Amino acid sequence: MDTGETQYLFKETRLNLEPPSAASVVSVCVPANHKPTRATTEDESTFRARNLASASSIYHRKHHDSPRSFLWRILDDGTTLSIRVVDVARRDKNTPDAPLVLNFNFATPILPNCVVLADPKEHDALCIFVIDEARVLWTLTLRPDTLRRRTAVDAALGDVAKRQAPTGLSTKYPHRMVAVNSNMLLVTVNDGGMIRFDRSISDSAAGPLWRESFFNVQGWKQNLRSLLPFQGKHTIRHGKVNMEYSAATALKVTSLGVEDCLYAVTVCLDHRLRIWNVGDGQILHTGDILDVDREPQDVGKFVIDPAQSNLVQIVGRTRGQRICATYSPIGAGEFKFWKIVAKGTHSVDIVDLFPDASLVPVLPSSDVWTLADFVLSSPAEGIMNLWTLWKNNMTYKVQRLPLDRKNMARSWEESWEGVFLDTSAWPPASSGPNDPTDVTEKWLSTILQPGAFTKATLNTALAIYEHGLGTSKENIKGRGIAEAICTVLGSTASLERGPSGSIDYEQFRSSNETQWRRFYRLLVELDRQRGEAISLSVDHELDTAWVVCADLVSVVHDCSALERLYYNAGTPEEGQEDLTALINAGLSFVDGFSDNFVQLSEAALRSELFEESSRTDLERIQYFSDKSGFWRGVTDDDCAQVVDALGDNFKIVTEELCGEVLDLIRTPSDSHKRAQVPLSEFGHKLALKGVEYSVELYWRVCFSQLILLVHMEFEFDNEEDALHNRIAVGQFYRRLLIALRRLELLRWLGRTDLSVPEIKDKGMSGASSKRSAEEPPVVTALEANVGQLFDFRLVKKGSLAANLTDLVADMCAIDSEIDIPPTLIQCNFLRHQRADLALETAPFCDYEPFSVYVQGRVFFALQDFNAAATQFRKAAIGLSSTKHKLSRQSVGLLNETDWKLFNNGPGKYYSHVVALYEQQRAYSYVVDFARLAVQFLGKESENDLTRTDMLSRLFNAAVATSQFQLAHTTLLSLQDGAMRYSNLRKLVDRMCQTGHSNELVALSFPAMQQDVDDILTQRCQTSFDVLDGFPYHQVLYSWRIRHGNFRGAASVLLDRIQKLKIAGEGDKITGDDVLDTPVTKQYLLLINALSCVEAKEAWVYDEGVSEGTAAGLPAKRTVVSLADIRKQYQDELDRIASIQNNQFEFAEDDVMELS
Repeated sequence: MDTGETQYLFKETRLNLEPPSAASVVSVCVPANHKPTRATTEDESTFRARNLASASSIYHRKHHDSPRSFLWRILDDGTTLSIRVVDVARRDKNTPDAPLVLNFNFATPILPNCVVLADPKEHDALCIFVIDEARVLWTLTLRPDTLRRRTAVDAALGDVAKRQAPTGLSTKYPHRMVAVNSNMLLVTVNDGGMIRFDRSISDSAAGPLWRESFFNVQGWKQNLRSLLPFQGKHTIRHGKVNMEYSAATALKVTSLGVEDCLYAVTVCLDHRLRIWNVGDGQILHTGDILDVDREPQDVGKFVIDPAQSNLVQIVGRTRGQRICATYSPIGAGEFKFWKIVAKGTHSVDIVDLFPDASLVPVLPSSDVWTLADFVLSSPAEGIMNLWTLWKNNMTYKVQRLPLDRKNMARSWEESWEGVFLDTSAWPPASSGPNDPTDVTEKWLSTILQPGAFTKATLNTALAIYEHGLGTSKENIKGRGIAEAICTVLGSTASLERGPSGSIDYEQFRSSNETQWRRFYRLLVELDRQRGEAISLSVDHELDTAWVVCADLVSVVHDCSALERLYYNAGTPEEGQEDLTALINAGLSFVDGFSDNFVQLSEAALRSELFEESSRTDLERIQYFSDKSGFWRGVTDDDCAQVVDALGDNFKIVTEELCGEVLDLIRTPSDSHKRAQVPLSEFGHKLALKGVEYSVELYWRVCFSQLILLVHMEFEFDNEEDALHNRIAVGQFYRRLLIALRRLELLRWLGRTDLSVPEIKDKGMSGASSKRSAEEPPVVTALEANVGQLFDFRLVKKGSLAANLTDLVADMCAIDSEIDIPPTLIQCNFLRHQRADLALETAPFCDYEPFSVYVQGRVFFALQDFNAAATQFRKAAIGLSSTKHKLSRQSVGLLNETDWKLFNNGPGKYYSHVVALYEQQRAYSYVVDFARLAVQFLGKESENDLTRTDMLSRLFNAAVATSQFQLAHTTLLSLQDGAMRYSNLRKLVDRMCQTGHSNELVALSFPAMQQDVDDILTQRCQTSFDVLDGFPYHQVLYSWRIRHGNFRGAASVLLDRIQKLKIAGEGDKITGDDVLDTPVTKQYLLLINALSCVEAKEAWVYDEGVSEGTAAGLPAKRTVVSLADIRKQYQDELDRIASIQNNQFEFAEDDVMELS
């Protein structure tokens, strides 16, 4: 906390400018045939050229607002002009964001201070005017779609840039350029004159785009002298150019509230203020910017550095007059405020508003500071604010001064307001031998935290570090940044043995820690360069100040009540002395703890936050005190410090003071007045970054107050002096726990990384889309979840600074209007396949039915099906009840079909669970929940489709888990004939394939026996491999014998006998008896089967399966009786016997040659 006299009423929220992916950056060559070249080396100079802007600012359009604010930057040593949209809010929900970054690559470097933007009133576009070192004026026109879709950029390439080489710049050197509007430009040149460029009305492409008009305060001799190589007594060298003292280095254009007339107010190098009539170039006023008469010989002592570009500001709304502020950078620097009154088109009066006041700006601190920029704003008539930007090397500070015109001298000395910027980047604590976190893992999580360091910073730091080690880049080529960092840093430490001969793990850990800290310091040093302030910009419509840095942008907004008290702890506001003392006492008390006691206290706090307790409030406080044990580390000095701040027996701590502490963390009183203005994507990131900064402060304050409360509760000598006798300690304790629970969730989300697929622009090229898909951006879980679940709103357009503060404070408040259901966060994690993060979110969730269901989905995604089933059963009653309806919010985890199954009876709910388990092929759980679904669906006709679906799923699951009796029972319940027959076929095949033919034969299959017979018969007919294939003939034989169909069984055996003969199994002996072959065995079974029927019925059809049938010839159907079968059996026996006796019968066509 700062203890200086400056009151910090504002704070900055910084935002990185790194694009989310390479696909959002579009490069445009100017001219179109130019082929830019980029350095291939990665060193600090290349890093600065590519990523750190040499000039940058924000332009806010006046006539159109979608998009409205544009950030422009000069990169690559002046050869690249980068344009992007930085709108915080959108006009309405239907207005698309503009996510693209346009990089215009110029063949010739751009001149300093020669980039201006303008807003055409006639049509929605952005005009950019650039003068390069070849003194060529480029006119770029961008339509809104060119910053939204890549295809729009490609289509407009031919019309984007237009070129003109002005004749007036062939002998003059441009110094400053301003855009009066989209049709008029003013350029100050080195000889003290100006050139006015007017856009040609003619649309002819042959003629010049701009008409030139020349104005000069000097004669032609002075113009000629400025071209000579030597420097005269009235010139100053700036770069390669001689600048006349009369050359304007700062320029503002105003109408002074007069129609059809424009005035140019300039501050020149000779320390003079000149006012020009823009129409004819006539000078209407000349005077010293501090209204001091100087001797001619002293003119050289008050020459302004030509590098100064912002020395004049103009505000006002009154017709015919404006307020002008000028700044003299000579010496300590001094401001002067003027009232300029137009007496006509060629006459103005200028009056010093404070002639007796010496308006030297107050420095932010005792260090050496330089005023780098300032802006005079007037948010309303009669109100003026002076914003100043101070720099000290890479450090900067911003101040604001509300101008009190009635008491200017006093307000100038006492009313400066500070802007707080927390730029501290704390590395993680040193690793110890008992640290459960690995050194590499701890440092990687810190370095790769989204928003901590850009990819360019990481790559450059790694290249510099690698160069210092003298290693080759080939070792890390093609690897990701995390793997590359680990490879380079890991090569510096080796696991060696200690003096005792054992492996020295402590030395290895210490060496690793040292290398990581060196690399981190290098990263921090590079990152500091990104925060160098370039310019200060104020959005007059939204009354918001922006600090544009080399590779960052900061938004200045009001401090919340807690932040204002915290940042100004050394100088508390009137009436808040006791409140400040209580907050400071808690923070100082906890700051005195060792790391060990802080960790123990936080561990004890987690159980208080996330575990249900049946204890009373005082018992909970006692339990927390015992479990944390922080009192063991509290010294007498610590106790005395608290007593000094809060008085004996903590007498200043009252019920009202505790209420004031809670008021600091409550929602701002006017937050409900917000208008419905949706934030843009940039605005979402800005608000979430503000939350990440603020939540740590809120958590520290609440945590320290909780610890201090527990300490004060047990720090008394007499019982009557106990704190709980004066205030409701338990209630205050519970309220702090509620606040800490929400803050802990926000902290965890801010520390957790998540890779999210980028939303592709419909106009992106295929290559870009593919690259974006391969490298999804890594963001914090806070951005991934809160940004998608909730639609932030701004208040009214005129107070962005205050509204952004209210928005951030509301997010951190104990009674926040912005609901952050952990259950929906879990849904989002599940949608991104991060069930591990969803499980970590579980402690924050409640026990509502939908929350319990989502816990089941979490376990389900982790493949813990048993735990998931338990949660699904717990949620069944709440999600089945038709009396309660859900809000139907799941971030896409559930579709419309799923929602219709909730709150529609237990049967529908269980059918949803069945579908989940079936997708994962967890068939045992499908069986359990499908039986429950069928049980609760009942016999109502409206549930017929669902019941049929559940029966089908139950049947399939039973078959998959070999529960064939259940499958048989389920099959009988199916009413659809076609489905039942299809499932019957599946059941028969499955039982046969898994060797459960005995169970198949034993099943009754009422009303389906013939279907089973037909299925088996078809399998037998199509089965020709009776040797190695499944014995369908045997199954069908058993089936028919069991059901008394002996003739049918005989026909099966006859078919098998014929296929065995074709397969050549008739001569294969299978037993001790030579007559015992597979064919003869089947004949015996066949004869026995036919013997079981009456003699007149003892016959079967022979379907004629023979060699001819196998060859594709049609078979003949004949009737075979029992007598025929016996004869065939006897013939087979005789044939086998003849073979065994070497008796072979020759056919008529057999021919044998005898020698």
